[in-house]
Amino acid sequence: MKPLNLINSLLVLALLQGCAAAVVAGGATAVTAANDRRTLGAQIDDKNVVLKAQRALAEHPVTAEGSNINVTSYNGILLLTGQTRNEQIRQQAQALVGTLDGVRDVKNQIRLSNNTAMTTRTRDGWISTKVKTQLLADEQVSGLNIKVVTENAEVFLMGIVSEQEAAKAVDIARHVEGVARVIRAFEIR
Repeated sequence: MKPLNLINSLLVLALLQGCAAAVVAGGATAVTAANDRRTLGAQIDDKNVVLKAQRALAEHPVTAEGSNINVTSYNGILLLTGQTRNEQIRQQAQALVGTLDGVRDVKNQIRLSNNTAMTTRTRDGWISTKVKTQLLADEQVSGLNIKVVTENAEVFLMGIVSEQEAAKAVDIARHVEGVARVIRAFEIR
């Protein structure tokens, strides 16, 4: 095969694989949305409130500079994680997002420390994946209804669950390698 044809073939193959991944990811998103205990409106509101909160934090001079603040929302409960250098910035972040439409409560879990390194963030992503996989594999927990956020080896669990599901999810997360601490941010029903 000529080098140019080989390159074209590889490009087409790469594009087709990307399409397949998009279809699979889109299908997984549809399944997750359909099985979510939140209403479709609440799911959309959560996405919108995260965008508003991120913009508010990025545009404010106190919170925009030098902090690593992450925002997650589940059924109007906003979780702030990350790092900042002082308590004033931590409190300012909570004040900025606490008054946004659609926010019912703010769980401020921003730590006073230096920002984490990229290697730490990569490890956190791997920890979240392992925890989520274990939750999905367990028959006593509805893993589709639990959001997993990991920040510096601390695992935050969010979702609408029963007390039994919450206890089981915490137990599962606690036993995943690399987890330093598990924090519940559940809405119990």
